[in-house]
Amino acid sequence: MGNRASSPYNRSMGRQWLQKKRGLNAEKRAKITSKLAREITVAAKMGAPDPAFNPRLALAIEFARKQSVSNDVIARAVKKGSGEGADSANFEVVTFEGMSPQNVPVIIECLTDNRNRTAPDMRMLFKDGRFGAKVLFFFDHLGIVEATHPDASLDLETAALEAGADDVEALEETPSEGRGARFYTQPTVLDAVTTELRKAGWSITQSELGFRPKEKAELTPEQRAAHEDFLERIDDHDDSHRIYTA
Repeated sequence: MGNRASSPYNRSMGRQWLQKKRGLNAEKRAKITSKLAREITVAAKMGAPDPAFNPRLALAIEFARKQSVSNDVIARAVKKGSGEGADSANFEVVTFEGMSPQNVPVIIECLTDNRNRTAPDMRMLFKDGRFGAKVLFFFDHLGIVEATHPDASLDLETAALEAGADDVEALEETPSEGRGARFYTQPTVLDAVTTELRKAGWSITQSELGFRPKEKAELTPEQRAAHEDFLERIDDHDDSHRIYTA
């Protein structure tokens, strides 16, 4: 097997594999906006509705703004998550495991208000694979921080060491100027590492717990393309939130 999908890629394919597909058409943009709003809603529900006291919400709002999500959409999502008004949220995180048709382990995290709808849909998307196959042991559960820095000359290993991260890798898509990196931490120090990276001038785009594959899947170019098509179909589902693969 190979290594990890925030490209939900060739080298480590975890949830990062979609990073290289961010040139989105109008339909895809609308779907992304909906998912970003849902992330804001869930973040507001899980913590304080004020981003000043809720790091996950602050990051979700920051990323949504970078993706041109309107302030009105963001405000409605926060209000929905905080339980204000009749349109309060009842989302839960549901995790599914399985093997893709290319025999690669996949973990899918969904945000759903109806698991009885989501589970059959995921099973159908896996119709040529093995839905429900236990694959968590192929992954490590870690803190994952994605960030960019304007200084292209920075040494990533030094930056990781100084911030207290255990490992680091360059992002599949790097900024036109500067550096982009993905830092891996123990779950208990995720917030501390994120804080140290900010102090060092890094702009944080993601800071959350996730899964990193222990090994990379060995696939031919044709198999890799087919596997990415499979992942993209899953990502297109409205409830799909995070995808991790080897």
